[in-house]
Amino acid sequence: MKDTKGPTTQATLFLKANGVAFTDHLYAYEVHGGTSVSARALGVEEHAVVKTLIMENELKKPLIVLMHGDRKVSTKELARQIGCKKVEPCKPEVANKHSGYLVGGTSPFGTKTRMPVYVERSILELNRIYINGGRRGYLVGIDPKELSRLLTVETVEVAAV
Repeated sequence: MKDTKGPTTQATLFLKANGVAFTDHLYAYEVHGGTSVSARALGVEEHAVVKTLIMENELKKPLIVLMHGDRKVSTKELARQIGCKKVEPCKPEVANKHSGYLVGGTSPFGTKTRMPVYVERSILELNRIYINGGRRGYLVGIDPKELSRLLTVETVEVAAV
């Protein structure tokens, strides 16, 4: 595996330590730009850009949800599927504390706190995904099968348009 040109982050250190082949994709980060900005900059479908969302249940226990860039999470359906009363997004400062990353640069790899990871089932069927590499304006391209190998993931079907 050759040295990458992207920044060194907790996420890239984690990926390298686990022998994951990944590609670096830097782009001009825009506040509130979302995955449409990164998909356009990379010239890929927004459906293949995966957002890492830090949420919490009714007991304030954090969890990670991986969702297609062009879909929203039905928190009601997520709560039902994982056996919680309620799931909602964390406040940005709480999400930052749990993940160790700034919102907009959150990666599911190398997080500060170990959290359960829920992945939208259809993400695992893609050929390649682009997921945050641990910094705003930086995605890594990986085989989605690596998610199941590296993280303890549970698949869910909670995508909403």
